Amino acid sequence: MFDLHVHSTLSDGELIPSEIARRMAAMGNEGVAITDHADFSNIPLIMDCLRKLQDLRDDYGVELLFGVEITHVPPKLIGKAVELAWREGAEIVVVHGETIAEPVEKGTNEVAVQEEIDILAHPGLIDIKTAELAASNGVYLEISARRGHCLANGHVARIALETGCKLVINTDAHSPDDFIDDGFAMKVLVGAGLDAERSAEVLENNKRVFRKRSKGGN
Repeated sequence: MFDLHVHSTLSDGELIPSEIARRMAAMGNEGVAITDHADFSNIPLIMDCLRKLQDLRDDYGVELLFGVEITHVPPKLIGKAVELAWREGAEIVVVHGETIAEPVEKGTNEVAVQEEIDILAHPGLIDIKTAELAASNGVYLEISARRGHCLANGHVARIALETGCKLVINTDAHSPDDFIDDGFAMKVLVGAGLDAERSAEVLENNKRVFRKRSKGGN
């Protein structure tokens, strides 16, 4: 599995990046993106810390990407936060969507999918219009394996199918208990209402996004 949304001790995760990498490798997963919670106060700090690993990552036994999850930033400021993240060297940018498990400000989803981001994380009860915008802008919607955020997975999957918006599946891991492999990811996807063929396509999307960003693609 290529997990595109994992948190470390650089925000509210329990593990340092090296331990994340080791545990992922031990599970047989192929790649992981460390995308810590970020806003204007810590984007430069997060990226400065992760840059220290860039020249060392070939020795970790799992492929690594370094980025951020723009989190609870007011919608009108999301574009500026995204620009800052890319400027500070982020290799992948995720935005914390309107999950039903947290009080995310309304309008976050719609604004985020119009910015230069890769993934709208746990988008909750996303509407058709916003999903269509995501599809046209090449933004992936996330099926989440995380408790709470996963409660809207069925809705997200249905809306994606209706609009042609592409999906990825991520753990949004904060602790080692949150990590999953391909087999469990398939169960989450089928549980969200996707058939086996579409579920396999979603896992391939994860790989596709990872490969694109690992090569510095836009």
